Amino acid sequence: MTELLGALALVLIIEGLMPLISPTRWREVFSRVLAMSDGQIRFIGLVSILLGGLGLLWLR
Repeated sequence: MTELLGALALVLIIEGLMPLISPTRWREVFSRVLAMSDGQIRFIGLVSILLGGLGLLWLR
C-alpha cells in the first residue's frame, strides 16, 4: 500500500509540473486534447498503458 501511495504521489507531482512551469503551453495542449475524438484519446491512453507497463516490466 505504501508503494501505491508513493506512485500516486509521483503521478500528481509530474502532472502538476507542466501547469506550474508553463501554464500557457499547458492550456494549449489541453485545448488540443479537447478537440480530439474519443477514439484518439482512447488510443493515446492505450499506448500510455502499454508503454508504461512494458517500461515497468523492463525495469523489474
